[in-house]
Amino acid sequence: MYGIEVATTHRLRVTAALVFGLSAACSTPKVRLNEGAREYVGTDYDSVLKSWTRSKQFTSVNVMDNVLAVTSTYESWDFRWAYVVRYAEDYRLTVDQRHSLLERSLAETHDGHQFYVALYAQRHKWNDLMATEPAWIVRLVDDEGTETAPSGIEVIKKPGAIELTYFPYTTPWRSAFRISFPRVRADGSATISRAARWFGLRFAGAQGYEELIWELDDGRTASLPSNTRQLASQELEQRRHANH
Repeated sequence: MYGIEVATTHRLRVTAALVFGLSAACSTPKVRLNEGAREYVGTDYDSVLKSWTRSKQFTSVNVMDNVLAVTSTYESWDFRWAYVVRYAEDYRLTVDQRHSLLERSLAETHDGHQFYVALYAQRHKWNDLMATEPAWIVRLVDDEGTETAPSGIEVIKKPGAIELTYFPYTTPWRSAFRISFPRVRADGSATISRAARWFGLRFAGAQGYEELIWELDDGRTASLPSNTRQLASQELEQRRHANH
């Protein structure tokens, strides 16, 4: 009886963690991958996080149970700008420190596509995306038929204050990862097609598959990479003027 109560409690808590993502699903916004300067303040972070976060809960009809609950945030140019503004405000960074952090963070978007992922599987060992024979494999996909394997999967073994605060769907019962994909495939084509109307993460395995989808506004993807150093410098000057 005690074991049943514990299992039920875990399910309830995991379900509660999905409220953040599911509330967004009722009116999932389309997103833009355009670059350029933003004018965010720290209080904008929650709404930006919601725009770039998707959640899904996969139920197997064979076992009539939730076999996978997953929430992910695409760490886009837009998201990173809002994140750095919030982080700099929380940690009281100097203007120069904020400038340096923003420049580094934006530059990472030119190296690849990165997702923060928190998931809960029916069995704990199924949470391990890096197992020799994982229960779930992850692919970056789009509606043009492009499918790309990760270039890296980083396990966040013990999520701390940063993960729990800035990605509030993270819980002790979920495994957290940062998953990276290349921007360009071996044949030179983009991993998210410029003609794509949506892109997403596909989790597939013996139990079935589920996809987290980010719909693109106007069916267009990112423009050519911006000069991150120049944009960060502009933001630095604006911040300095604001402080005088």
